[in-house]
Amino acid sequence: MKYAVLLLAASVLGLTLGGGCRPVDPSAERQARPQMLLFCGAGLRPPVDILVEEFSAAQQVSMAVDYAGSEMLLSKMKLSGQGDLYMPGDNRYVDAAAAEGLIASQESICYFVPVILVCKGNPKQIRGLADLAREDVRVGLGDPRACSVGVVSREVLKKNNMAWETIEPSVKFQSATVNELGMQVQTGALDAVIVWDAVAKQYAQHADEVPIPLSHNVVTAVDLAVLSSSQHAEAARRFVEFACSSRGREIFRQHGYLVSPPTMPESVVE
Repeated sequence: MKYAVLLLAASVLGLTLGGGCRPVDPSAERQARPQMLLFCGAGLRPPVDILVEEFSAAQQVSMAVDYAGSEMLLSKMKLSGQGDLYMPGDNRYVDAAAAEGLIASQESICYFVPVILVCKGNPKQIRGLADLAREDVRVGLGDPRACSVGVVSREVLKKNNMAWETIEPSVKFQSATVNELGMQVQTGALDAVIVWDAVAKQYAQHADEVPIPLSHNVVTAVDLAVLSSSQHAEAARRFVEFACSSRGREIFRQHGYLVSPPTMPESVVE
């Protein structure tokens, strides 16, 4: 009888100790991590994908990224009241969000320079903005109701005394994101589009870049902001710090993004 009691006690003790040594469920561990949401301009995807991957691994957080046009993302933020970070293609969207109390803090990360992207070999011999008004040139621009490149493209045209009426007949496509414009040139559906310089480099195998002189251009600063709605504000601030760090800047440079303003600071939109 005494032996049976001892055996039962040993069994209970073994179960208790064994319970403390159960393998950790990886899915449960992931669920315990902070779940962060970043609203990000589509033209920033290549470096941001790497930033998110490295930061998530180092900080043990999970990050979802919603890539879309800057204006569309701003509307989503307002409607949902959710999210942790916002990184549009033009810091004026961040400023607009800040005016409505949606931004806790913001830092400049990189700069976008508009360029003309044309089909490989430049068969239409497009040399500058004036050629976009030609009848034989099929043009694509961003939709200003959806993305920042659409807004800035029209500012560039205005700066060069090109009324919308002069170019509108040539505009065959208006996109929701800057990436769509590159794809249209790559497939030959369009002859010329206005995109960011870093985005143009992503299509170097299929298209050529025609620069717009800085004196006739509008350069935009790109800010990364922590949202007032963030439920993980400290982790969000650490992500901003990582993007501003030497490693973060290296990631942007490796993908062709300017981490300092061009040589004509007066052309930068502040």
